[in-house]
Amino acid sequence: MTKPVTLLVVEDDEIASACVRRGFARHQPAYSIRFARDGVEALELLRSDDPEAVPHPYLILLDINMPRMNGIEFLGVIRDDPSLRDSIVFMLTTSDASRDVVAAYSHNVAGYLVKSRFGGSFVDLTELVDSYCRHVEFPPCDGRAAA
Repeated sequence: MTKPVTLLVVEDDEIASACVRRGFARHQPAYSIRFARDGVEALELLRSDDPEAVPHPYLILLDINMPRMNGIEFLGVIRDDPSLRDSIVFMLTTSDASRDVVAAYSHNVAGYLVKSRFGGSFVDLTELVDSYCRHVEFPPCDGRAAA
């Protein structure tokens, strides 16, 4: 990982958010973590004029079942937005319903992760995200190829 990755956790459940925060607090390298309670709040952060709201490069951990704008609706919006469509998104949800899995992958998520498979500490989640961030090249922050 050449530049620290920001994690945008879009999650309305305080306990799940706290687990993610604790999991990554113990993990090195340090990640900058931003939290949004639903898709509306996440879009506000991503579309903010403040470059520190969600600094690049970033990865989104997205829940499905949230108020105001759920995860699938959020995916539809960002995939239709030229400035956000290349966002890397992992679903992190309690739902293992096949309709949710299919809907998420139809919006080009990088992976579909069921919370119960990570246990309470989310250690495996932090290891998975860290490995991903160390091995994957993130898109440039302006969305264009370098000259």
